Amino acid sequence: MTETRTSTATVEPAPGRSLGTQGGSGLVTERGRTTIADEVVAKIAGMAAREIDGVHDFGTGTARAFGAIRGALGGEDGVTRGMSVEVGERQAAVDIHLIVEYGVAIPDLAQAVRSHVIRAVERMCGLEVTEVNIAVDDVHLPRQQEPQAPADGEPRVQ
Repeated sequence: MTETRTSTATVEPAPGRSLGTQGGSGLVTERGRTTIADEVVAKIAGMAAREIDGVHDFGTGTARAFGAIRGALGGEDGVTRGMSVEVGERQAAVDIHLIVEYGVAIPDLAQAVRSHVIRAVERMCGLEVTEVNIAVDDVHLPRQQEPQAPADGEPRVQ
């Protein structure tokens, strides 16, 4: 029989430093190197961007179409759809393609998304985020109420 052990490690900041500081100072040390995959940063950025009101969806029209097909076939609803990330040893850059809700001020929304993504990635990964580029690819319009057909026997006009 195999015994499985689970251990928890407490991460202590170096003296004079706080956790999640900019510059990736904790990722490359004398004792080793921590690497973070692009996919990890893309997921963090995608989750952070989704938390901002006024963001409807992510990705270009083609990416959304493939996502819908993948979803219909039982695939995941990609948290990373619309995210493109480059990760180095100490820095990361993020490109986001998003669809905004109609009526939202796009410059304000872009700044809110940018700030929230930077905070999330820097806090969780310890990477310095050099840039977050946002491309607004579409505006989601509210659907108009379609006129209801009268029930049988009801007059159409009064």
